[in-house]
Amino acid sequence: MDQIIDLVYKLDWSPLWTSLKTGAVAAAVSFFLGIFAARCAMGASGVKKAVLDGMLTLPMVLPPTAVGFFLLLLFGRYRPLGRFLYEYCGIRVVQSWTGCILAAVVIAFPLMYRNARAAFEQVDRNLVYAGRTLGMTETAIFFKVVIPCAAPGLASGTVLAFARAMGEYGATSMLAGNIPGKTATISQKIAMVIQDGDHLTAGALAAAAAGIAFVLIVLLNLLAGRARKQVKRW
Repeated sequence: MDQIIDLVYKLDWSPLWTSLKTGAVAAAVSFFLGIFAARCAMGASGVKKAVLDGMLTLPMVLPPTAVGFFLLLLFGRYRPLGRFLYEYCGIRVVQSWTGCILAAVVIAFPLMYRNARAAFEQVDRNLVYAGRTLGMTETAIFFKVVIPCAAPGLASGTVLAFARAMGEYGATSMLAGNIPGKTATISQKIAMVIQDGDHLTAGALAAAAAGIAFVLIVLLNLLAGRARKQVKRW
């Protein structure tokens, strides 16, 4: 027991902090992008909708390392887009926390998008028609009717996006690298210490990550339950 307590005090927790920051930012960005993309997809039809949905979902089915490779092709220092961002905007993507966030957003976004789209599709269309009858604009209907009704699904998507971004490994490693205290995430740290045979440290980090994820999921599930009750009363 004393050995475990001593390990907790001496352990470098910066990878966990980096993962939490990355997961929070990526989940927030994915939340707004996912809602916007889901609304655009709902407005499309036929082949256009199928192609758009395929493009938005593609990062979810590709190997993370393949996603990281494509991101390197786009944002590499000597690639047109990467060079433009670095020389004219002062933004360095590769081997930076910006790249860490970008990789996490690309990987987590499809989960938010799919959940948001499913939630929007389950909204009772009669409520939308009632809003139109009352003279509400489409924007007002979306924010005052559709969003509240879809809140449980949006909360679930946010949880999944955060969990996926926090645990991202492949794309983040390729784009952002493994810089201690900057881009090194808990997934990378666990992999490294396991290779070194330090299973005790790996277990401590994994337990901490699992505990945080469990608490957040329970909290957001409670919030989603309250949202369902509010929608039913409304």
